[in-house]
Amino acid sequence: MPVVRFVREGREVVCSEGTNLRELALAEGLQLYGLKGQLGNCGGCGQCITCFVEVIAERNGSALSERTAVEDQKLRRRPSSWRLACQALVLDSVAVLTRPQVGRESLSSQIEQARLEPLPKGPVLAEEEPPLSDEL
Repeated sequence: MPVVRFVREGREVVCSEGTNLRELALAEGLQLYGLKGQLGNCGGCGQCITCFVEVIAERNGSALSERTAVEDQKLRRRPSSWRLACQALVLDSVAVLTRPQVGRESLSSQIEQARLEPLPKGPVLAEEEPPLSDEL
């Protein structure tokens, strides 16, 4: 199971493969939006671009799903490491920076540490054993 390291918040969250990054952050009570996004976000449709995050480190080169056409259009003038959380599915362990446009300088040591620290694979769920049959 993947682990998402939220650098700004100093939290690691285990999730199922294929979990939507926006939904995960909100379910964990993390502040994904700045003031503008809090007042008027699109609810995860990819139209407002207020839920963007920066990918700081990946366990492999494709920890998040491929960029969608919406992301290509909405983020065309933004760094290639930025993603819309509402469009990204978690496929493997990843470190992300929420609200990368805010206070980045004060987080430089945390960002560097997140880049250097290996990302865990996450816990592996034990396979369920089949129920014992009453037939003998």
